[in-house]
Amino acid sequence: MTGPRIALFAEGGDWHAARLGESFAARGAALVRLSLDRAMLATGTETGVELPGFDDGLPDAVLVKTVAAGSFEAITLRLGILHALRDLGVPVWNDARAIERCVDKAATSFHLARAGLPTPATWTTEDREAACRIVARECGQGPLVLKPLFGSQGRGLLLVERPEDLPPPEATGGVHYLQRLVRSPAGLFEDYRLFVVAGRVVAAMARRGATWITNVKQGGEPLPFTPDARMTRLAVAAAGAVGADYCGVDLIRDEAGRALVLEVNSMPAWAGLQSVTPVDIAAAIADGLLAALPQRRQLAAAGG
Repeated sequence: MTGPRIALFAEGGDWHAARLGESFAARGAALVRLSLDRAMLATGTETGVELPGFDDGLPDAVLVKTVAAGSFEAITLRLGILHALRDLGVPVWNDARAIERCVDKAATSFHLARAGLPTPATWTTEDREAACRIVARECGQGPLVLKPLFGSQGRGLLLVERPEDLPPPEATGGVHYLQRLVRSPAGLFEDYRLFVVAGRVVAAMARRGATWITNVKQGGEPLPFTPDARMTRLAVAAAGAVGADYCGVDLIRDEAGRALVLEVNSMPAWAGLQSVTPVDIAAAIADGLLAALPQRRQLAAAGG
């Protein structure tokens, strides 16, 4: 009997994909790398989904590393394929629901707050006049951060202290996502990335910057870090709030030392984190997904 065959949706010659391939192979599983834009919905076939490399049926599981940029129509189709695979009983890490909740920062904030998790106050609107009123009202308590709704890796962040600081609507896709700036204790520019796999924090790092933008891609320095029990619980709860099987959860401490959840990344990179932790993160993902296969099959058979 052959081992499980896992479809990996990733783009190009990605370092992460190579590490994942090695980890799954070491566990007797075959990782088949493909791009979501090569997948097809085909209702005239037995399953209704066609994936290159799986001509004889569906994969045992799907691991989503990246969803490439594309038109609204293309992204809708790609997410639809992930929805279809899950509906067919294929375990999908992460499934389309989790990706939709995490890619859209407003949706992330909503689900975190709805779960009762401490997270900075946010406001999201297409109405520029409403955004100006929010800034005028709220900046008396401190600056806000304007973030791209679909941004990542610290790109496009802007500190807003007065309505005049807001860029024109075309610079934000017509959407203003504003979040209260959280100042760290002792004037440090530091936050934390906790990597969650299957409901467990497997690795963590601190990110320290010369400015309030601490992302590694923007010059932040990754540092070894051991989270306390409260931060660990928060990260696991945040993953659960958005339905993520694996994710990077960003936390920050406010001036009183209280931990808050900033964001959840459902397709996280981990090269920076891997550089400061002895944990093999790709191996942790492989172990978590493979351990979930029998349980997922039972749930699918029971209609769960």
